[in-house]
This record gives sequence, C-alpha cells and structure tokens, in this order.
Amino acid sequence: MARIAIFTSPKPFLDPHIKTIQRNAIQSWKALGESVEIWLVGEEAGLEDTARDLGVNFILDVERNSYGTPRIDSIFNTVRSKSSAEFCCYVNSDILLFPDMIETIELVRQKKERFLLVGQRWDMNVKDNLNINENWPSGFLERVFKEGKMHAPAGSDYFIFPRDCFTDIPPFSVGRAGWDNWMIFHARQTGIACINATNAITAVHQNHDFSHLPQGRIHRKQPESLENMILAGGRSNMFTLAEVSHKIVDAQIVRPVFSRHRLIREIGIFPLLHFKPAWLAQAAYSILNPRRAAADRKKDQKMKAEITKTTGEA
Repeated sequence: MARIAIFTSPKPFLDPHIKTIQRNAIQSWKALGESVEIWLVGEEAGLEDTARDLGVNFILDVERNSYGTPRIDSIFNTVRSKSSAEFCCYVNSDILLFPDMIETIELVRQKKERFLLVGQRWDMNVKDNLNINENWPSGFLERVFKEGKMHAPAGSDYFIFPRDCFTDIPPFSVGRAGWDNWMIFHARQTGIACINATNAITAVHQNHDFSHLPQGRIHRKQPESLENMILAGGRSNMFTLAEVSHKIVDAQIVRPVFSRHRLIREIGIFPLLHFKPAWLAQAAYSILNPRRAAADRKKDQKMKAEITKTTGEA
C-alpha cells in the first residue's frame, strides 16, 4: 500500500507545451517508486486520457466555483476519501519532484506528529519531453543548479502533511493566488509545525506562460484570487515562508534564526494566531501594525482596480 498520495488538479492538456511539462511532472512523481500513488483531479481536457496512458489514478467528479474552476476543499477531500495513504502531497501540475522528498517525509515523521512541509522552488525552462528513468535525477539536477533560478519565497508549489490535517479548508479556487498563503497561516494558527523544507526538498518548476488563464492574465489579476483572499480572512493572513515555525538545516528540524526582524514580525502576527473572534484579531493586528495595515489596504485597492480592468466588472 502506498504511503504518500501525490495529487494535483492539472491544466487542460491542449497546449503542446503545457501538455509536455505536465507529463514530465507526473512521470517524475511516478519515478519516486511504490511508496507513492498519484491522483489527477478534475475534468480538464485530456486528463483522463493522460492518466490512463501514464498509469495513474484520476478523479473526474470535483466541485467547482461559479467560474468553473475546481475547488481546493473538494480536491483535498475527494482524494482523502479515495486514498488510504498516510501522507498527502498536493503539488502543482508543472513541478518536478525527486527522491529527496521521500527521504524528508521520513525524517520529519519521526520528529513531528502534525506538520506541513512547504518550500521554495527552482524555476527552469523545459521545452521537451524529459527522459525520466531510474537514474535521471543526478544528471538533470546538475542542469537545474546551472541553468535554473531559485524562486522568491512568496509562494509555495507543494504541501505535504499527514492525512488528518487540513480537513476544514475553505472553498478556495485552485490555480489562483491566496490559498497557498492560507495554508501556512492555518498551520501556524492551529499549532501544526510549519516547516520550510527548501534545503531538503528539490522542487523544479517548468516555466510557462499564462495563456491557460482568462485573457492570459497572471493569477493575481483574476477575480478568483480576490475571492480566495477574502475566504482566507484578508491580506493580513497571506503568510509566506517568512512566517514558518521551523526549517530543515543539515537534516535537522530547527527554529528560524532569532533576529530583531523575526521578533518584530512574531509580535505583529501574535493577534492573528491567538485572538478570537476574527474581527478582534484583525483589529489588534491593525493597531500593532498600522503601516502594514495601511499598505495592505492600498494593495487591496490596486488589486481590485486591476481585476476590474481585466474583467470589465465593477
């Protein structure tokens, strides 16, 4: 029986480049061996044919929002209902994974009962089908470290956690901004060890354009991203890797290095993590962080203006 369920909600397999990089990603997950099982979730064009061709599981029935986009809560819960794997790994459909992910899960499970593994990715241009076999990581990773670029720690492309965590996810839209930040926030708020695994898990993003999104606009300019942020409780809850509680260094789970900046940030987010109800947490946060709160309001206004320009909706 597989111990890790790797799952994703792919983009349609219509654009030749998107099709290539998604097949590369899925095959890299398959190469991790018998400890993993793979699930493709959704009704996007080519999904079922690709799943059958590559010999992986698929789920066609998933709840969607009013725009027709699959919902994160439905994706997570549906896979959990179909799989008996001990650990879940949601990963974006263009991300290549390597054996160090399996090794890292084994390391963390011995130390933490409830955890969330997140981390930075490498960005790299991949145009062709990769020759993914038993020995492919060594040569390919040399190319990654030479040609690739480490992405900024603002977004996350994989989330690994025990199956009994994250059972109450809001109805976020997949592939849009905000829900990944909420995962980190929710882990911190509920006492789940939120671990930056950048130094332990190699994740490679195969670069692509945004032609699969409405009007080809980046996800931050889509109305569903604004809805995601509202569902998450506002911009103040948009946590990044700067707010994790732990990180992995030299195969050890440690606390982030203490610094003045870290202390100030932890004081600033204290109400968000510990105050109830939400309105009180937000009020206390605004009092402790007046400049950041004002900046957040300006960002919200800018985001709404960009979305209105994108969609033509008021």
